Amino acid sequence: MEFIESIQTCVVKKYCNFEGRASRSEFWWFQLGAFIVSFVWSFIMGFGSGFFAAAGSDGMVHVFQVLNYVPMLALFLPTLGVSVRRLHDVGKSGYWWFLNFICCIGGLYLLYLYVQESDGDNEFGPKPQN
Repeated sequence: MEFIESIQTCVVKKYCNFEGRASRSEFWWFQLGAFIVSFVWSFIMGFGSGFFAAAGSDGMVHVFQVLNYVPMLALFLPTLGVSVRRLHDVGKSGYWWFLNFICCIGGLYLLYLYVQESDGDNEFGPKPQN
């Protein structure tokens, strides 16, 4: 799966879909896209916040600080959906995603699962093509 196709799949076609499977390429291309969007948005919001801070407008600084969270909120459900589908692809339940809340160890184990090859056909559906 290519970069643009992955973004379209995760954001448009499967925005809040936790069913089925996601290939490694779909998962990682989407993660890259989400990172780029968040990075660019944070840069713009930081620039705007700094501009208004220099002008002495504290109210606008707070507005820009709050607006900094917009991509995180907008991308939360697609990120959760593609993460659960990726876990399905390696034969794990979506509940494994909650390992994120166990300090470093849970996140490291999830990273290990996210980089694994597809499990072949399993209870969550046929193996993804890409």
